Amino acid sequence: MSATSHPFACANCGTPLNGSFCHACGQRAHVHTSLLHLGEEFLHGLLHFDAKGLRTLPMLVAKPGQLTRRYIDGQRTRFVSPLALFLFMVVTMFFVASVTDSKWREQSPEAVARLKVEFDASVLQSQARVDRARTALAAIRQQGGEADSAQEELDDALEMLASMQSSRKELDGPGAGQPRRKSFSGWKKFDDASKHVADNPDLTAYKFKSAGSKYSFLLVPLSLPFLWLLFWRRRDVTMYDHAVFTLYSLSFMALLSSLLFVLVRFGMEMLAMWAILGVPPIHMYAQLRGTYKLGRWSALWRAGALLCIAASVLALYMVILMKLSAQ
Repeated sequence: MSATSHPFACANCGTPLNGSFCHACGQRAHVHTSLLHLGEEFLHGLLHFDAKGLRTLPMLVAKPGQLTRRYIDGQRTRFVSPLALFLFMVVTMFFVASVTDSKWREQSPEAVARLKVEFDASVLQSQARVDRARTALAAIRQQGGEADSAQEELDDALEMLASMQSSRKELDGPGAGQPRRKSFSGWKKFDDASKHVADNPDLTAYKFKSAGSKYSFLLVPLSLPFLWLLFWRRRDVTMYDHAVFTLYSLSFMALLSSLLFVLVRFGMEMLAMWAILGVPPIHMYAQLRGTYKLGRWSALWRAGALLCIAASVLALYMVILMKLSAQ
């Protein structure tokens, strides 16, 4: 049998049945037991990805303002809830990031060899510059002329040579192919954390991803006060409206980030760059205008302000993650 019938009482809560569904808890009177239905329940429970998902995702991309407005106005059963969608998209984003990151970060022996050749040539050029500067300085001093300018040229050449030699040595060390990391902030705690990150890049990357997925919800409370400031005169707008707006907006950004990871993985960095620059402002503008019923100019300046707010919130969030990852 693929289904078990409970004609008299609900198998979940024991309430007497009067129809195909329990009026107390909503469970079906027929409890399916087939393996196929188990898979169907998994997909449904994951994101309610039936009609809800098929309605929500296209609107999230093409009509975000209409989606947010309709959910706020009470059309809850037609769409995936903003919180469920946000959590799903964040998990998806970090999964895609993990899959693509392990591949595009790898450097082949051929690439490292090419870097070594290029650095060797740069070291030779820097050494030749140092030799010329020393010769010129010696000639000026022998003639009794002003040597300050020649000395500055020699100092600059020596500094460049030291930098190139240090970078070249790093290609033969355990961090081969990785850029040199320095901290010049003067803030001891920050510099110590930066050094820990530089000395343990793989561990830090793992902690960073783990903390990012765990604490992604912090983006919501970090964003809400700034969003409230954009509408503090609107008495018809509540913090609930801002929360729904923020969750749907972050869901789209997570979806966009997943796409960007894939584009970079397949070498389409230029397309990814244009997507980063162009898509978020357009999406924010459309969502603001539809959600809060704004005019063009009102939505436009708020979209510009929201971009600045998003950048500030993201920077603060990254600092928090860096702090957590460096522990």
